[in-house]
Amino acid sequence: MASIYDFKVARPDGSELNLADNKGKVMVIVNTATGCGFTPQYEPLESMYRELHDSGLEIVDIPCNQFGGQAPGSDEEIHEFCTLHYYNLPSDEEVGCKR
Repeated sequence: MASIYDFKVARPDGSELNLADNKGKVMVIVNTATGCGFTPQYEPLESMYRELHDSGLEIVDIPCNQFGGQAPGSDEEIHEFCTLHYYNLPSDEEVGCKR
């Protein structure tokens, strides 16, 4: 059976985040949408990241546009929106969710 550490997440810059690199750390994996009514969720995520990152917290931000088209735009546009309005967390490529 695969574990979370067997997965890699694509970054907008073409690199990959190997989740195995986070062994021993606390990972919060969030599915985000920049055009959603919950967009202000970025503020507490950033606060938590700034406060706890040096203690081993990693936030894995994975946007998805499959839920009402609430994460429109390219990976670069999503990253630009987030860094301009809310936060400067590491972000990952937009993904599709499977059932």
